[in-house]
Amino acid sequence: MVLIHGGDIESYRLEYGRLPLDFSANCNPLGVPAGVKRAIRDAAAHADAYPDPLCRKLCALIADKTGTLPERVLCGNGAADLIYRAALACKPKRALVPAPSFAEYELALRTVDCEIIRHPLRAEEDFALASDILPALKPDIDMLFLCNPNNPTGLVIDPSLLRQILETCEREGILLIVDECFNGFLEEPEIHTLRHCLSEYKNLLVIDAFTKLYGMAGVRLGYCLSGNEKLLEKMRRAGQPWAVSSLAQAAGIAALQEHNYILRTRALVRKERTFLLTELQSLGIKEYVGEANFIFFHTEIPHLAEQMRKAGILIRDCSNYAGLSDGYYRIAVRKHDENLRLLQALSKAAGKYS
Repeated sequence: MVLIHGGDIESYRLEYGRLPLDFSANCNPLGVPAGVKRAIRDAAAHADAYPDPLCRKLCALIADKTGTLPERVLCGNGAADLIYRAALACKPKRALVPAPSFAEYELALRTVDCEIIRHPLRAEEDFALASDILPALKPDIDMLFLCNPNNPTGLVIDPSLLRQILETCEREGILLIVDECFNGFLEEPEIHTLRHCLSEYKNLLVIDAFTKLYGMAGVRLGYCLSGNEKLLEKMRRAGQPWAVSSLAQAAGIAALQEHNYILRTRALVRKERTFLLTELQSLGIKEYVGEANFIFFHTEIPHLAEQMRKAGILIRDCSNYAGLSDGYYRIAVRKHDENLRLLQALSKAAGKYS
């Protein structure tokens, strides 16, 4: 089986007999918060009982954190679960997806035989989403997926354009699904979220997860927000009733208390992203300056991912993203000593190429 995402450390372990330094998955470099680890351990004592299928306590806390109502929150087995539930619940006939962007949108849409229209993001415009998407939002489009900040570029959508997109989708009857899984890494996340629009717009679904920001990829926990409670109920019925384990619910409840952890994360990412961008420039690598916890770049160094893999480091080869070709890569922002190891390996690869 060919795996299309980053973070496949098990394949590396089976091949080399050891674990790699993983820059291919964009999870919090600080790792799982201590409070989350304790919560999972404590919850294990009660794992003989079924979890709350409605995630009531967790939904209430998420609602409080996001400034909405508990009935506007639906939890799932990671963001991917909710993406698939949205497709299964709505069964769109035609959907618009920017390219490049997160591959799971198209994979979910294909499960319901949806026709996918790709809106190209162009290298000459640094892959930024521009206003030329607005004419593409026609009444024959049922669903639009946006990732903000985008994966793999890390670029945010201009807030005024995002609002125009939302208003156009409302007018044309298009369900707008905004994936905000990397929003928490931004310096000013509130400027770039649409959570405050839930009451006004019923065609809006916002998806977020604990995966990246809290370093909880293995826990599998995500949530979505919508002012359209009928849509959330359809999504709930589109999957199994116990999608979120009791351990995951306990982990999410604990994570929402980790306020200092988030501040430390943003400070670390800001400092180390700046450091990495400077060093990549010195190596002659064309980087695209995003605002998330990862860096997207292009280089002519041949077979870079393979070279790095042999050096014990995983990076994300982005050539399998729709709209991209060979030479595009993505690296996570990690701790300083880890970033130094990455740069040493990159420098060696660049030296061989030159």
